[in-house]
Amino acid sequence: MSLGIALALSLWPTVTQAQCVDEALKEQLVGRRAYRGVTPRLFKKALRHEISAMGGWYAGDISDGAPVYGGAYTFHFSEYLGLEASYFRTKQQYGLLQAIIDRQQGLVAFVESPEEDVQQFLGHLVWSLAYGKVRWLGGGISRFDFYLSMGAGATDTSSTGGLGITGSGGFGLKFYLLDWLALRLDARDHVRNHKAPLGVDKVVNDISLMGGLSFFIPFKS
Repeated sequence: MSLGIALALSLWPTVTQAQCVDEALKEQLVGRRAYRGVTPRLFKKALRHEISAMGGWYAGDISDGAPVYGGAYTFHFSEYLGLEASYFRTKQQYGLLQAIIDRQQGLVAFVESPEEDVQQFLGHLVWSLAYGKVRWLGGGISRFDFYLSMGAGATDTSSTGGLGITGSGGFGLKFYLLDWLALRLDARDHVRNHKAPLGVDKVVNDISLMGGLSFFIPFKS
């Protein structure tokens, strides 16, 4: 009996130490996991208005590429979801398509195709899929969002097809420079029925690549 008590007392410090190590390790692992899951956003955009001025390049499926410019208004319901309304303007010309047709028909004379204005009225649901931070050339650290957008609207080409339905989707990045200012980069695919003035009528996938600045109101989150 006394031998058993003595053996238990001799093993007690070892058991106690092992339990302390296990508890410390558990607390460390759980603590890290909890910290990783609740890292707060330093830039807040929930219930804020965003006004964007943008410009870039519009690559048509059957038309020549051309500059595009316009703007967008977004209301952010939360840190993850926002509703955007946008207006963009560009031009369409068919120099390459005209040259291909002339070559196939054996024509010598080249007739320049007409240039037409194009207006787009679009609405998108914007989903902020991920966020993080970036260091600029070893200097200051900025936060950024990676987001997806999906929506639809109308494209106005009054000289050929009038007003037509357009589906639109893409992705983008926003780099937050100040608590009210962001650098925005967007890539979007516009699907619509395109009636060209050269007798071509098809569903096209036009690509727009744009950048610009976004202003958030109120100016402080």
